[in-house]
Amino acid sequence: MTSNTKPQQPFANRVLLSVGVSVLIVLVLLFIYYVFDVLLLFFAAVLLAVFLRGLADLLGRVINIGDTWRVLLVSVLLIGILAGAIALLAPSVADQVANLRVELPRSARAAADYISEFSWGQAIFAQMPSIDELIQHIDASSMMASVGGVFSTTAGAVANFFIMILLAIYLASEPSFYTRGLIRLFPKQHRTRARDVLNQIGQTLHWWLIGKAGSMIFIGLLTWIGLSILGIPLALTLGLIAGLLSFIPNFGPILSAIPALLLAFIQSPATALYVLALYVGVQLIESNLVTPIIERNTIELPPALTIVFQLALAVVVGGLGLVLATPLLAMIMVVIQMVYIQDVLGDSSVLDDTITKT
Repeated sequence: MTSNTKPQQPFANRVLLSVGVSVLIVLVLLFIYYVFDVLLLFFAAVLLAVFLRGLADLLGRVINIGDTWRVLLVSVLLIGILAGAIALLAPSVADQVANLRVELPRSARAAADYISEFSWGQAIFAQMPSIDELIQHIDASSMMASVGGVFSTTAGAVANFFIMILLAIYLASEPSFYTRGLIRLFPKQHRTRARDVLNQIGQTLHWWLIGKAGSMIFIGLLTWIGLSILGIPLALTLGLIAGLLSFIPNFGPILSAIPALLLAFIQSPATALYVLALYVGVQLIESNLVTPIIERNTIELPPALTIVFQLALAVVVGGLGLVLATPLLAMIMVVIQMVYIQDVLGDSSVLDDTITKT
């Protein structure tokens, strides 16, 4: 009996170990699923910390003070600039936003009337509710949502915003403290490589943020100037919307063009075509001037993969996932290429083709 049970013990131990590992993996996945919003908030804080750290390093070339003081000084300067911009632009933008809420339904009706003149437009609208019903539904639902949940939603967003800023300041003030703690989680023989991967992730996110900030300013200003030349009302607000939404690749430009096109339909369909040409032209100029600068110092993301990843995070998390999908994918691509393709597969040429080391 003893000779028969001894060979079975290693097999039983392997089964128990496999079950234990499977349970642990499931628990980890469940934990990530339920705290994914928190993880995305932390990633947003990391992005802001990388941005603050980059500005603090530039400031360090002029002012010789400690890292923490430089980060605090940069944060105060950015808050002051933002507050000044809000004080200067808020009255005008607030009036334009109020007018936008009035004008958009009228613009949507004008666009629907024009499209319904064609047979293909009539076929489309035959399968849909009328534009008035859609507008009434949107207005009613938005009003009910604002009455029932505006306080909780706004309070949650403001709280998350300040938490993100606080985390970013802490991370940017002492980045080595947190990176050393993370590196110590790896075995000693892998700590040097882990440090290299973290440094490359920081460089990738740093240059991506610089390029994206330049792209947002470029698109916002060019859209504002172009809409003003075309005589489109609310050009300043539409330019701000275009600049802010350009942070979201692929989907942001489409979303920002919709209100401008609807407002242009009030004047004439030809004006709407001019506005469409303006948005397409701005995107073409940006993609041929700003995007190559970004890709020169960061990782090149496949467009199809980026869109799929954006849609997946948008379905799972919502708007925050759509906003953070691209930088998160860039970080994941760096890890895959350096850890899996280079270290596991032994192909050291792949990363050099997609990332320029700085």
